[in-house]
Amino acid sequence: MFVTRFAPSPTGYLHRGHAFSALTAFEAACVAPGRFLLRIEDTDRTRCRPEFEAGIFEDLAWLGIRWEQPVRRQSEHMADYEAALDRLQAMGVLYRCFRTRSELEFLAAPHGPMEAYRGGPLPADEEARRLAAGDAYALRLSLDEAAHRLGGFEDLAFEVEGIGQVRARPEVGGDVVLARKDVRVAYHLAAVVDDALQGVTHVIRGEDLAEAAHVQRLLQALLDLPTPVYRHHRLILGADGRRLAKRDQSETLRSLREAGLTPARLREELGLG
Repeated sequence: MFVTRFAPSPTGYLHRGHAFSALTAFEAACVAPGRFLLRIEDTDRTRCRPEFEAGIFEDLAWLGIRWEQPVRRQSEHMADYEAALDRLQAMGVLYRCFRTRSELEFLAAPHGPMEAYRGGPLPADEEARRLAAGDAYALRLSLDEAAHRLGGFEDLAFEVEGIGQVRARPEVGGDVVLARKDVRVAYHLAAVVDDALQGVTHVIRGEDLAEAAHVQRLLQALLDLPTPVYRHHRLILGADGRRLAKRDQSETLRSLREAGLTPARLREELGLG
């Protein structure tokens, strides 16, 4: 059966881009026909707030979207992610990275995005010293060790709707962070585990997340999880030509609703007819 999901983080109110993504996934489930799930990705407890989660429910209901109950909240399922981390740790594909964000930005500046970082564990004595001192660290996925474990990435592929089979290139993301002290599980691992546990067959999301499929396919291979079909839709841009983002305080659905905009009018503006 066709199963898809919309998985926002309650770190702010939804905007037009979220509406487009949620409606695209919901309508795909209606046409299939299939199931539509709502998942709340609230692992970042310093930024997630109850009022933003309530706002998600209000905005989606206003759009006419219906979802299955119960809603999965990632914060309530940390044991699932920790079990996956334990498996990866046992495989030897994780390492502790003590570099700070500013150090990584300095290293990456001449070469490209910070997340393309490739590193490795510290010498055992230095790592022991840093751990004893209580220094913070992130758990990163070692691409070198993962490639050794799988015998290379040549056979890794995933299906993209409208394109077909795409060869996975996990190296585009570098040694991605899978957990931190303040956020016990990072996006890539939590999304992969959730999609598998919820039986998601089709992941429908913005084209800004197209590269995420590469590292997520690697995690699926390491953890022996099913691989969904991916669809990466166009982005909704603001007046300045940039994609909408909560951190930029983009105009929210909440404010549009209060200003009198109707769901039908918003659908027209989004090109959904």
